Amino acid sequence: MMREKAQNRTERLFNIILLLQNRPHLSSRDLADHFGVSRRTVFRDLRALSESGVPLTYADDGGYEILEGYQLPPLMLTAREAAVILIGTEFMRVQSDRSLQEDAAKVRLKIRGILPGEIREYVDRLQDRTVLDPYWAHAMRVDEQEEGHWFRLSEALARQHSVAMQYLVQSRSELTQRTIDPLGLVYYTDHWNVIAFDHLRKDVRSFRMDHIQRMQVLSQRFVWPEGFDLEAYLKERGSPTDSVQVRLRFPEARYASARTRIPATILKEERRDGFVDVDFAFENVDYLAAWVLRFGVDATVVSPPEVRSRVRELAELIARRHG
Repeated sequence: MMREKAQNRTERLFNIILLLQNRPHLSSRDLADHFGVSRRTVFRDLRALSESGVPLTYADDGGYEILEGYQLPPLMLTAREAAVILIGTEFMRVQSDRSLQEDAAKVRLKIRGILPGEIREYVDRLQDRTVLDPYWAHAMRVDEQEEGHWFRLSEALARQHSVAMQYLVQSRSELTQRTIDPLGLVYYTDHWNVIAFDHLRKDVRSFRMDHIQRMQVLSQRFVWPEGFDLEAYLKERGSPTDSVQVRLRFPEARYASARTRIPATILKEERRDGFVDVDFAFENVDYLAAWVLRFGVDATVVSPPEVRSRVRELAELIARRHG
């Protein structure tokens, strides 16, 4: 119990530093309310921070602050925080972009190397017993051509540099030359997309990263589009460029469970006669057809015809193999 209390206080001291660095001029009452402790406890914590060398001051206009320039020790993580970060690196290690795999592995080693032994053992046990997606991890392909796309696009986005690329429009099997201004990176179930202003179409579009054949980050910088909000864009028009509108039908008794597993933003739901029709947009027809088959007779593809046809082909193949 004493050890737990000491750990809680250490975590609170660390969080006080973070809070004051991001929101200076908080009073002792503000801090007490925020952490759910008494003002007496807050005063004791502030005194402990001062004695440990944290440059705390009381501002002329009221409230506590930390002198600018103070930096925390390199890393102070709880077991839970360390686990979140390291599980996140596992997600990146199963991406198809080899540069992401390598960087994630390096980050994992660095973080693990500086963790206290007890926390390191905790996250190791957790990682050994955590599987992101067994099919995805083993079916993962590494395409040399797309290696480094994510990293270079993320750099271009952060530094606001335009990108020239050779892009495959799969619906027409056509290679096109595009110049884009990257505005966001989005993960859609089984692949990454870059949301970008397309100089060819003079509009913001969504591009599959694995359809980029070649790319070059340009020296020219772009100006962020006035009023553009990535979350609002994704909500309104964020489905991938090549996506199809899908309608599935589930028995109402089964829908609550199925709804949490739908691999896209739900656009519409209609209930009638004991069934639920659900609409969403999706891009990868093969992936979606295989996903629908997981539900057996509880999922029916209402539209579009190409998804119905692909589900039927897969079902017939399964039937032949078990004939």
